[in-house]
This record gives sequence, C-alpha cells and structure tokens, in this order.
Amino acid sequence: MESEVNGILVAAHELKAPLGLLRQLAFSLDYAKDKEDLQHIQSQMIDVSDRALRQVQDLTKIARLDDGLFEMEPVAVRAVCDDVVMELRHLFRFNHRNLEIDYCNRSRLVVANRDLLYSVIYNFCLNAMHYSDEETKSELKLSDKNGKVRLDVRDFGPALPMDVWRSLKNGWVKKPTSIAMRPGSSGLGLYIASKFSQYMNANVGAVRHRDGTSFFIELNPSKQASLF
Repeated sequence: MESEVNGILVAAHELKAPLGLLRQLAFSLDYAKDKEDLQHIQSQMIDVSDRALRQVQDLTKIARLDDGLFEMEPVAVRAVCDDVVMELRHLFRFNHRNLEIDYCNRSRLVVANRDLLYSVIYNFCLNAMHYSDEETKSELKLSDKNGKVRLDVRDFGPALPMDVWRSLKNGWVKKPTSIAMRPGSSGLGLYIASKFSQYMNANVGAVRHRDGTSFFIELNPSKQASLF
C-alpha cells in the first residue's frame, strides 16, 4: 500500500510541475514586449500543455491495457522514430539541444502497437533532452542485436541511481519513481515506457555510462517482410 501511495505522489508531483509552469507563463503574457515576444510565450505554453496532455493520455492507456484495445501488428520502426523526432524538433531547437539519429537496423518492421511504441520513444527522447547541452548531443540509434531490433536513446546527464537501474535490469519499473539524481527527468515517463514495453513483449532497460545513460527497448522483428 505504501509503495502504491508513493507512486501516486510521484505521478501527482510530475503532473503538477507543468501546471505551475503554465501559470508562470500566463502571468508573463502581461510583460510581453512585442508581438514576437508574445508568440514566443504562447509557443512555450502550447509545448508545455501538449507534454502534460500526453502524460495524462498515457496514464489512461495504462489503465486500459488489460482491455485488449491495443492491437499488435507489424510497425515500421524508423517511421515512428521520424515522427517522434518531428514532434520534438521544435522543443529541442528552442532549448538549443541536438538529437543525432543513427539508423543501422536491417529489420525494418517490428511487432508492436504503434501508439504505445511512439510513447516509449517520445519519453526516452524527452528525458534525454533534459541531460544534453550545446556541447553534448543526445543520440537515438536503431540496430539489430541478438535477433531483436534495439532502440537506444543516449544522454549525457548524471548517473542513473542503482535502484532504478536494477529495477530495469530485473524487468520493469513497477511504479512511478522519483529520480533524485536526475531532478529534471521523468520517473513517470520511465514507468510509462516500462508498462508499454511489457505489454508489447519487449525488453526495456538502461546502460550506465561514465558520462550519462542509455535507455533502450528491444523489439521482436516482424516476419511479414519474409513474405515478400
């Protein structure tokens, strides 16, 4: 029970943060110097609200995973990555961040649910943005490994705490977890990615580096391509 309550508190805290930021941005509208400054603030408000809405939608999906509404099918994984990068491009540019893309996977189709996979990649990339700067670049990589299609998102932030790393190594993050050493990262996003990966029978985990962390998901390749 205590673990469940702590998870709810973490989720509430992470959902409260964007609401506070929206409130601050709303107040700043009165101090906009010109039309360009006003548009800049409005753009920030849209970005913040979009990210908060996505988290709420993802939490709703978690509650409905057992309903069998999310069909598994062959999914073009590169296309999903491209769509995520396109959605986050403005946010990366606004924060003067860079995301490098490296596609070297031969298996182009994976068995997944497109919406759930999109959310996993989105959460990994958004998390990485917090831990890169103008001197370092986040990296998104697709590769083939041990018969799976592996997606890695690499950041250059503080080391991932051992308890979170062990949870991922042992299988899944079982509840939203506050990550003290990474105050800007989303423990809620990591929980969402873990739940969606489990539903898709995909492995999820993290690699600790001296100068950051790589979060990854390993997906089963689709055999549909062999028909052609």
